[in-house]
Amino acid sequence: MTGLAFSAASVIRGPGEMAVMTVEVTKRIFTKPFQFREFIEQAWFITSVTLMPTILVSIPFGAVISLQVGNLTGQLGAQSFAGATAVLATVREAAPIAAAMIIAGAAGSAICSDLGARRIREEIDAMEVLGIDPLERLVAPRVVATMFVAAMINGIVIAAGIGGGYFFTVIVQDGSAGAFLSSFTALASLPDLYIAMIKAIIFGFLAAIVGAYKGLNAGGGPLGVGRAVNESVIVAFMLLFFLNAVISAIYFQVVPPVGL
Repeated sequence: MTGLAFSAASVIRGPGEMAVMTVEVTKRIFTKPFQFREFIEQAWFITSVTLMPTILVSIPFGAVISLQVGNLTGQLGAQSFAGATAVLATVREAAPIAAAMIIAGAAGSAICSDLGARRIREEIDAMEVLGIDPLERLVAPRVVATMFVAAMINGIVIAAGIGGGYFFTVIVQDGSAGAFLSSFTALASLPDLYIAMIKAIIFGFLAAIVGAYKGLNAGGGPLGVGRAVNESVIVAFMLLFFLNAVISAIYFQVVPPVGL
């Protein structure tokens, strides 16, 4: 009975501490002085570990969506909307999800391993003894850098999706370039781009928070850090997919689809 109560308490304590950390880090972001140099260094580091995976993922990602949607619209007799529908799916859903997966898998794990290594080397404890706030000095710049890079990655995936949709619709499937452009502007709207960017920024924020929380609470030596990295990736993926479903549901209720 005692073990069951301890397990239930640990399950509740984790999300509660993460929520408190989210509030505290948000406060640190808007508190002067902001660690701008650390932000630049972390933004460059996160870009270096995510740029190449983004390029390698976005091209086949857009190609698969274009081919699948093209076959489906062909069966329905709506070939003129094939490219526009594929690009719209990329902008609304595929690009933010791809950005979230790359950020959580690469950037989130890198943040967790860095802070976890600092924790087991007792650097975090030394900072606290010296009166330096780890959330202000280390976590807040990493969170802002991850949000910034997530928005950039989302833009890259959107550009690759539009280019891939055009290539497979017009070049490969002998579609009409004019029909592609006209149908895309008829189906898409600026709120679609806005919600994609908002999703990417929120996903970057959440992935960085999860990675920082798991890293700062890592223990048990190098094995504990590796376990924390695995947990951070899994938890981030679960939260990001759940949050994506919630945001999409709210968006479709608030913003009506564009009529033809």
